Amino acid sequence: MAVPLIQQLRVGAYVIKQRLKGVRRYPLVLMLEPLFRCNLACPGCGKIDYPDEILNRRLSVAECIEAVEECGAPIVSIPGGEPLIHKEIGEIVEAFVERKKFVYLCTNALLLEKKLHLFKPSPYLTFSVHLDGLEGDHDRAVNQKGVFAIATRAIAKARDAGFRVNVNCTLFDNAKADEVSAFFDYGMSLGVEGITVSPGYAYERAPDQAHFLSRQKTKQLFRDVFKLGKGKKWRFSQSTLFLDFLAGNQEYKCTPWGNPTRNVFGWQRPCYLLGEGYVPTYRELMEETDWDLYGTGKYEKCAECMVHCGYEATAVMDTIAHPVKALKTFVSGPELDGPMAPEISLENQRPAEYIFDSNVQKTLTQLHAEAEQRAKERSDAA
Repeated sequence: MAVPLIQQLRVGAYVIKQRLKGVRRYPLVLMLEPLFRCNLACPGCGKIDYPDEILNRRLSVAECIEAVEECGAPIVSIPGGEPLIHKEIGEIVEAFVERKKFVYLCTNALLLEKKLHLFKPSPYLTFSVHLDGLEGDHDRAVNQKGVFAIATRAIAKARDAGFRVNVNCTLFDNAKADEVSAFFDYGMSLGVEGITVSPGYAYERAPDQAHFLSRQKTKQLFRDVFKLGKGKKWRFSQSTLFLDFLAGNQEYKCTPWGNPTRNVFGWQRPCYLLGEGYVPTYRELMEETDWDLYGTGKYEKCAECMVHCGYEATAVMDTIAHPVKALKTFVSGPELDGPMAPEISLENQRPAEYIFDSNVQKTLTQLHAEAEQRAKERSDAA
């Protein structure tokens, strides 16, 4: 496992503290999206399909700090969009590191070399560089040639400058076990601390809906990949039991509140992957969201999901609750040949609701009203 010991100890102590306090729902990772704007247009992404009025919005440094303090999670992941586009990203990261939060800045690395001077190496900061395979596969996944070469060069520059770096990788329906294995080999050759891997989630607005993995295909793919990786000592920036879950050996339900999301709309219900309403405060998110409406077996949009932002928290909590099981899995690796854990029944799941457009329209109406108010104030002042 590539998670630093200091992070394992801090997160473990945090989870135990919550359990001793009797807290039922608590966050592990804050997903902070300071903007949706990106310099790529990946066909499997559902984060860039907004009007310019929304893509041009940014969370301020103060809003980002407020979200971190309000939430209290020990880890902060900064996805987007592309966070390096944000003009104040250096200040945002510095403020989090000062608060001793473990920060994972997720980037496609197109701007990383140019912006590296904005950051200082720290055990609390990791650049998580997006690579979805070897050169041809990655450039096709992001729909732009040359991105892989830029990203791998930036990884080397960041490592040489003393920064922690890992790779985050999303696998889709067209992934082949031997090619994924070769990519993991290559990732280790880059000298990164580890790889964060996850099956893709079928964002309802993603341009390409044909290549998202089903749960059954996900489990078989990871079993096949892990068989090829026996003895290779791949390092993953994830818990052992989450990897065991991907291989079909754990009957987990998702923990949507484990990775709460704050973005330009507010606090997103119910999770990073589903935007089904927003509230202004973290307290409202946790106390007023009907969490029982979501998850595989409960909601059609969640049917095929096995993504780390929903299930890693479940695996971490299981690790704390059953350390012997986790240790055995760490030593022996996932079971790769036996029967898989029973699948969650979809028989009683409620049908999907499609409210993306109404959420966007509500925000646009608010933005236009604010713009009109500012214009009126300027006119009155003149």
